[in-house]
Order: sequence, then C-alpha cells, then structure tokens
Amino acid sequence: MKLVAARLIAVLFLVIPGVLACLGFLRMKNALFHYFSEFGNDAVVPDFQWLSFLLGLVMFAAGVGFIGGWIFFRDRKRNYVATRFKEKRPRPPKPQA
Repeated sequence: MKLVAARLIAVLFLVIPGVLACLGFLRMKNALFHYFSEFGNDAVVPDFQWLSFLLGLVMFAAGVGFIGGWIFFRDRKRNYVATRFKEKRPRPPKPQA
C-alpha cells in the first residue's frame, strides 16, 4: 500500500505544476485575445492587460520549469543524458614529486 501512496503523491507533484502551466497559458492567451478583439469596437480604446499577461507568464514558466527540471534530473539519475550534462566527478589529486 505504501508504494501506491508514493506513486499517487509523485503523480500529484507533476499534475499540479502542469495545471499551473495550463492556467498561465490561458491567462496569456486571454490577455492577447481581449486586446486584439477590442480593435473592432470604435467606442473602446484598446488596452492591454499587462498584469494578467505577466502573471500568466510567471505561472507558465514556473510550471514548465518544474516539469522540465523533474524530467532532467530523473534522466540524469538513470544516465539518459548527453555527456555534457552528466555530473562531473572530481579528479584525484596529483601525486607530489
């Protein structure tokens, strides 16, 4: 039963940032849509929703960054990454002459 609970928690650790990234993308999309949709109405001066857009950008970057980091460190642990991303082992000290 412990394994099932651990896997459920691991899935939640990936779902929550994924939902955060989706909501951030939707905020950015809606800010752009409302800005461009106001161009057809002559009674309204188009105004861009900067705060909503920037909040969406932060949410999107945080969600994608978390999931990307999770995958990167998991692949590094399983030795699936290129040699330049592998952990550097310290060189043994040179013998004194």
